[in-house]
Amino acid sequence: MGLRELERIRLILRGGSVIDWRRMHFQTRDEVDRFLRLCQIDTRRPHDEGWARTVLADAVEYLRRTYNYRVADAVANPEEIHELFLYASGVGGLPRHRRIACIVLKVMHVLQHIEGRDLMHRLAVSEADLSELVTSHVLRVARLLEDKGLHVVEFAHSIKTRESLITKLLAKKETVAAQIYDRTRFRIITKTPADLLPVLYFLTQHLFPFNFVVPGQTENTLVSFKSLLDENPHLQQYAQQLHLDLDYEDREDRTRNLFSGNTYQALNFVVDVPLRMDAYLPPPEEDSRERKNRTVFTLVEFQIMDEETARQNEEGENAHKLYKRRQKRRVLRRLSRGLVVPKRQG
Repeated sequence: MGLRELERIRLILRGGSVIDWRRMHFQTRDEVDRFLRLCQIDTRRPHDEGWARTVLADAVEYLRRTYNYRVADAVANPEEIHELFLYASGVGGLPRHRRIACIVLKVMHVLQHIEGRDLMHRLAVSEADLSELVTSHVLRVARLLEDKGLHVVEFAHSIKTRESLITKLLAKKETVAAQIYDRTRFRIITKTPADLLPVLYFLTQHLFPFNFVVPGQTENTLVSFKSLLDENPHLQQYAQQLHLDLDYEDREDRTRNLFSGNTYQALNFVVDVPLRMDAYLPPPEEDSRERKNRTVFTLVEFQIMDEETARQNEEGENAHKLYKRRQKRRVLRRLSRGLVVPKRQG
């Protein structure tokens, strides 16, 4: 692990956003290529290359039209899409190209999300179908993780029942179905706390692109970033190069889950996992759509902890049955508020 991986891990641990980053950390074309494939973009396919160029052109047009921003031609029309990521990392191009490329990539990131949502609404695909697709995708990586010998004792998935969805929405301040992030959920238990970091690193390399971690949806009561550096002295050399200072997390206003026990510990984070929808679309050569995006996003929650922490989380006030009881009690209070009938007199 180097600076690049350390930044990605920190993004997960605090639920940050790449929109706030100052630079990327790619050093070679192959690194960019692996990242693009995680995003479900294979530039060896002409239609994928064409779509990436479309999103780039849209981002450049947005910046020029909305902000009168001068986007250098080298950034607006690179020989390869990969060069855009290398420019943003300070590799190749002129010094000013790094800042311009970073800004363009941030807009492209948002545009690709918008396009993915739009495509999902246009396709005849149910949430159950999407859940099945993403579950198959994640479990393939789980098998690879096992083959690599990483110390994982449990890699299980679950889908919220209709009853659980209703209860959770009634318990939340925002009773909107779109704000349920954990319909599809994966629970990963490692052998020891020391195995948490390698597993997280593996997931960012093989399962999901780090930039699609949903900002503000991480609940981390398990892994302190500063402690991570203390436990891995070889990573401390990168401390001064990080986007944020080491004390940033200490200043953040973090709230715990209202229904968890006071000593409950876990790392929960949400990812907008990209999925290819080729099975639901015409072949590229027969695709007559004006916008030829072939990727959608579906929200998946990951919960990670070590085996001993998982055991402690089932004891005393942390027990799941008590969590559900506290949640249901809150729902009943909300449902009955203002509707209590006064007792009859006499």
